[in-house]
Amino acid sequence: MKVAFYKIPEIRNKILFTLFIIFIFRILSHIPVPTVDVNSIRAFIQNNQLLGLFDLFSGGGLKNFSIVTLGLAPYINASIIVQLFTTIIPSLEELSKEGEYGREKINQYTKFLTFPISILQSFGFYSLLKSQGVLPSLNLLDTVTVVASMVAGTYILLWIGDLVTEKGLGNGISLLIFVGIVASLPETIYRFIYLLTPETILSALVFLAATVLVVASVVMVNEGVKNVPLEYGRKAASGSSRVASSLPLKVNQVGVIPVIFAASLILIPSFLGSSLVSSPNSTFRDLGYFLSNNFQNTSFTYNFVMFILVVAFTYFYTFVQFNPEKIADDVKKRGGFVPGIRPGQNTTVYLKSVINKITLGGGVFLGLIAILPYIIHSFIGFNTFALGGTSLLIIVSVVLDTVRKIDSMVVTRKYESFLD
Repeated sequence: MKVAFYKIPEIRNKILFTLFIIFIFRILSHIPVPTVDVNSIRAFIQNNQLLGLFDLFSGGGLKNFSIVTLGLAPYINASIIVQLFTTIIPSLEELSKEGEYGREKINQYTKFLTFPISILQSFGFYSLLKSQGVLPSLNLLDTVTVVASMVAGTYILLWIGDLVTEKGLGNGISLLIFVGIVASLPETIYRFIYLLTPETILSALVFLAATVLVVASVVMVNEGVKNVPLEYGRKAASGSSRVASSLPLKVNQVGVIPVIFAASLILIPSFLGSSLVSSPNSTFRDLGYFLSNNFQNTSFTYNFVMFILVVAFTYFYTFVQFNPEKIADDVKKRGGFVPGIRPGQNTTVYLKSVINKITLGGGVFLGLIAILPYIIHSFIGFNTFALGGTSLLIIVSVVLDTVRKIDSMVVTRKYESFLD
């Protein structure tokens, strides 16, 4: 960019506002829920890798058992449910097609659904920690206080996330998840260095090289576009002519959303297993041991299910956002066509075929990156969980989205200055 973005008052104010919200978020992650012993919770999390992953997404909120312990997990789960209902319930499907108004209404329904989910999840966390002997049994008032504090924390994050989206840079929800991950980087780097020994230096170098390649590949896939050729007929004084154009289809239509949703759902079996192992019923207890053993992040089952979920969510959200019939109809109304393909239904079939192919490639790529720690650990024996592929995907995607928005604002500013 030829013009320094920080010299533009509008962009500078947005950056300062975003940094202020990040500062507030970091303060919230250190305000503990009343009536709990934070030290015992920290000791328990250090020995539980899946809770460590949840703590990563909450920016240390779980480790501190803060009021933002749940992070944005209830909202993410509510979004999954609402999106599924959108494809099933005709009225919601029609609402989703009504532009900005429809998106606002669906977002409002998602926030309503977040409330009961956040209550269930906060009580589930309390029950899990109590069953493991980390938290004592609390009376009714103290239990309500714990649950209400965590529910309130989730809605505070939703509120400040919306403020960032409206007055700051980028998508506020994604940015808060990004900050939660980045906040753990100093500790992660320290652990990485601490694990180094003369025997593991080669493995560490391979891991660092793989990290650089992953970042580069994520950038390439996020920016990758398949251009579908289009031609438009046009009448001129000398006769009819054709104007060549193209329809750009991104390889990754949905960004990092499938990975975030899959990471949220994959934690459920492990949480259920941790709760069921203390059940007096032998069947439930056996089921609890099965889930606990097979849904650790180092197990094949966990990573296989994670991969399938990422690919499935990639397909689902791509076809929620991309409507081949509508695009084919719009192209036809403008007098356009794909060379060699008849307008209308044939164009719809062709676009579905193209989007199926690139979505398969994008989904498999996202799935492989999501289980990257398991793959690297299997080949080189180096534990890379703390620097997982999911974290890298989110970090790179959010950075790219923020840079893209800044570039757009700079271009808009230049254009307005030119008009003035």
